[in-house]
Amino acid sequence: MRWDSLFDDLEGQLEQELTAEGDELRAEEERLRLGRLSLRDRLCAVVAAAPSEPVRLRLVTGDPLAVTVRTIGRDWLSGEAADGRPDGVIVPLSAVAALVVPPRLVPATLDPPADAERALPARLGLAFVLRDLARRRVPVSLQLASGALDGTIDRVGRDFLDLAVHDLELPRRSAAVRAVDVVALSAVLAVRLR
Repeated sequence: MRWDSLFDDLEGQLEQELTAEGDELRAEEERLRLGRLSLRDRLCAVVAAAPSEPVRLRLVTGDPLAVTVRTIGRDWLSGEAADGRPDGVIVPLSAVAALVVPPRLVPATLDPPADAERALPARLGLAFVLRDLARRRVPVSLQLASGALDGTIDRVGRDFLDLAVHDLELPRRSAAVRAVDVVALSAVLAVRLR
């Protein structure tokens, strides 16, 4: 009888240790998974969880920006600004200081959609999108920390763009261009399409 009690006690201790080891392993795997999440992953998950709701961002300048997101690229997002203006907006992810998530959506943002990396826009960088705007001669307003610049993008390099500064009411013609600003892409907080 004493032996039965001893073996039951040893069996209970072994089972408890195996359970604790399994729990530690699962906790470590979860920490590793969360450590691999990016801001872009969390953004994709917020949009997937509430696609029609504007996403609230805080830019590196501290300015708030709410965007109904339509597309998420490799290092940018685009959609309609929720500030009542009819223009579209492109925001570099490098300009985002914080993604403001409603508490009810936080658990959903920890499991990003599996297909978020496979879509074509997910492989396109900001420079590609800006080159397309330059090719189509779309008038834009660049939001920088120092203010806004209005005009048309003439060309886009690896880390800069040339903006022909002119009144947005006028088409981009040599006579209308007041200056050409070479703008570092890292300085761009948002590109508003006009």
